[in-house]
Amino acid sequence: MKTWRRGDAETRRGALLLFLASSAMARAQIGLPQQGQPAAAPTPELAPLAPPVYVFPYPLWMVAAAGVAALLVLAALVWGIVHYVKNRPLPPPPTPRERALAALERLRDGAVNAEPYPFSIAVSDVLRGFVSEEFQVRATQQTSPEFLAAAASSRRFSKADRVLLAAFLEKADLIKFARMAASTADSEHLLDEARRFVEGGVPV
Repeated sequence: MKTWRRGDAETRRGALLLFLASSAMARAQIGLPQQGQPAAAPTPELAPLAPPVYVFPYPLWMVAAAGVAALLVLAALVWGIVHYVKNRPLPPPPTPRERALAALERLRDGAVNAEPYPFSIAVSDVLRGFVSEEFQVRATQQTSPEFLAAAASSRRFSKADRVLLAAFLEKADLIKFARMAASTADSEHLLDEARRFVEGGVPV
C-alpha cells in the first residue's frame, strides 16, 4: 500500500514539472514574461519630427558690406560708361570728295524726271563746290573760261582733270546758256562726267 502511494506522488511531481516546462516554452514563444521574470517595459512612441527652421548663415555686418561693395562696383561701371561716351573719338567728317559723290548720287535718282536746264545747274554747282574745297579755287565765283584758266595755272590739276573739266563745262554751258535741246541721256552724260572728275578718273 505504501509503495503505490510513493509512485503516485512521483508521477504527480513529474507531471507538474512537465506542465511547468511546457508553460515556460509557450510563454517564451508568444513573448509573455516567464514566471519569476519582470515584464518588459512598453516601447515609448516617437514624437513627430518638427519642421526645419531656416537660419541665415551670414552675419548682418557681412551682408551690409557686400551690399556696399556691390553699389560701389555699379557706380564705377556707370561712371566708366558715361566717361567713355563723353570722351570717345568722333568719326572723321566726310571729305569733299565723299560729299560731292553723295550729292551726285542724290541727283541721279531724279535725273529721269528732271528738266535738263535746272538739272545741269545743280550738277555744275556740286562740281564747282567740290573744286573750291578740294583744289582751293574760287570755282563758284568764276565763269567757265576763268575757271579753266585757273585750273590750267594750278599744279594741283592733272592733265586728265583739265580735259574732264573742259568737257563738262562745255556741255553744261550749252545746256544752260544756249538752251540746246537736251534729253535725259544728256543729263545723265553730264552727271557721269562730273562723277568721273570727282573720282579723278580718265576722260572718255
